[in-house]
Amino acid sequence: MLKLDNINVDISDNHILRDINFSMPSAATIGIVGRNGAGKTTLLRSIMGLTPLRTGDIWLDDCHLSKLPSYARAQHQVGYSPENRVIFPSMTVEENIRMPCNTQKLSRQEIDQRLEVVLEIVPDIIPMLKRSGAALSGGQGKMVALGRSLMVGTHLLLLDEPFQGLAPKLGLLYTEALSRLKNIRPKLCIVITESNAKLLGSIPDQIWTIERGSMQFHQEKK
Repeated sequence: MLKLDNINVDISDNHILRDINFSMPSAATIGIVGRNGAGKTTLLRSIMGLTPLRTGDIWLDDCHLSKLPSYARAQHQVGYSPENRVIFPSMTVEENIRMPCNTQKLSRQEIDQRLEVVLEIVPDIIPMLKRSGAALSGGQGKMVALGRSLMVGTHLLLLDEPFQGLAPKLGLLYTEALSRLKNIRPKLCIVITESNAKLLGSIPDQIWTIERGSMQFHQEKK
């Protein structure tokens, strides 16, 4: 279970997140929808420890995430795919995907096994594996960023506006990958942010909204 308790975040003296409180169970996919500047990216960055909290606590089951430095959170099976992808151009696609596990010093066998599962979830990455990160289109970069986040995100997965800027064909491939992901890792907790709820389709179990840093919860099944 992911739990946020009284989260407040300020950036440059601006109050960005306001009294965020929610719990989401494992095996749930939540879409968080809001306009640009509503606080979506800040929310995910706060969970990852990339943006400091003014107040509050973040828990993942019995792990007090907000007490950990940002680099340690991936070790608790948290994967994050940022909106801007951050693909390293001097590395191949396969090297980009393997990198989070390499930095955690996992065994080659464990990394190979994880990569096999990731390629089952996102098979469209396979033809790109030996390609330079610099040779990817923006949409291809988002597919690779998804694969990389899945290498460590076996408990919690955070996807920041993954459909923004995707051509319709790549958007369909991304949706199909998420559907396979929910079948292959049914206990995974997934948070997806988007500006346009229509882009999420039927993927989320619930859609919540964020407006001026405050959350509104809608319990209807999608």
